Amino acid sequence: MLEILPVLGRWYAAGEPFGLATVVAVSRSAPRGPGAAMAVGPDDEVVGSVSGGCVEGAVFELAKEVVETGRARLETFGYSDEDAFAVGLTCGGEITLLVRPVTAAADPAFGEVAAAVAAHRPVVVATVTDGPAPHGAALAVRPDTVSGSLGASGLDAAVTADARGELAQGATGLRHYGPNGERREDDVAVFLQSFAPPPRMLVFGAIDFAAAVARIGAFLGYRVTVCDARPAFADARRFPAGAEVVVDWPHRYLRETETDGRTVMCVLTHDPKFDVPLLEVALRTPAAHIGVMGSRRTHEDRLARLRETGLGDGELARLRSPIGLDLGARTPEEVAVSIAAEIVALRWGGTGSPLTDTAGAIHRHAPDQAGPGPSPRPVRPV
Repeated sequence: MLEILPVLGRWYAAGEPFGLATVVAVSRSAPRGPGAAMAVGPDDEVVGSVSGGCVEGAVFELAKEVVETGRARLETFGYSDEDAFAVGLTCGGEITLLVRPVTAAADPAFGEVAAAVAAHRPVVVATVTDGPAPHGAALAVRPDTVSGSLGASGLDAAVTADARGELAQGATGLRHYGPNGERREDDVAVFLQSFAPPPRMLVFGAIDFAAAVARIGAFLGYRVTVCDARPAFADARRFPAGAEVVVDWPHRYLRETETDGRTVMCVLTHDPKFDVPLLEVALRTPAAHIGVMGSRRTHEDRLARLRETGLGDGELARLRSPIGLDLGARTPEEVAVSIAAEIVALRWGGTGSPLTDTAGAIHRHAPDQAGPGPSPRPVRPV
């Protein structure tokens, strides 16, 4: 959804109605996860994707239909060997989509949501997908304010409380309630989609490899900062537009910078006077990935120096060094791909092995995402 929100915001501001399809549940080898979205707007313009091409044609027609009727639809697409040419997922999984019309009258909070996301302000959008509450009704929940309604004050209150908990984790998924927000009932299905600020990528060492890493980090959706104590290297003209470039000692900058469990760090200086003070700070942060460039001999020397600072084996085990996967990379761009591949594999629990050498499901669920469950509706015949 994040990648198409700027376009949706323009349509909404111009008063153009559009049909918005959002993945609200997946099972097995579905190609896109909950929150993936596709929209059909003025002049049949299409943005986004919900399946990588498998069912987009059918979703296009559904999106146009909901705009014409003003009524939301919940549809599940799967796969059937009985009719291989029918519309469905060739990968064998299932996706459930909420397809709803978006207009100023139907969703008065949508413009506020788009503005909040553009400004990197956290917000959760709660949307009714099934049950006696109005399908497609939406509630926008921010840390301190709420707008919109799901049709019942009790339901609004329960969902608001849960949404703020989900926002703290950056989580997205389905929740179930009674008609008035009762927690032990499951009559009403509500999809909570968190729009937390983008995760950070901190690149230390403004060398030639750093520019390539910054480009691929931005491509993956990270907010990239490059930091180096040397002004001649930390020149914004050497880095892609949008990357923040900071001239400061890396360890000092990191001490004053907020990090969380989604932050990734790439330490590319391979110089002990920069690396050791920086890693002493980095290994005490909640960062998801701390990768360090350097040879294996450099790594052993670095470990010895870090032990002298008081870091234990558990903390040192978090280091990904040498940084990246074994791709045989040589150029800065190839090394950046290697580093990005390691970050993606760590996030999703991938092995880094060629898929042809593995078995089982290709697409993994995020660690905090519920696994496959029953579909809210019977699977659409395919």
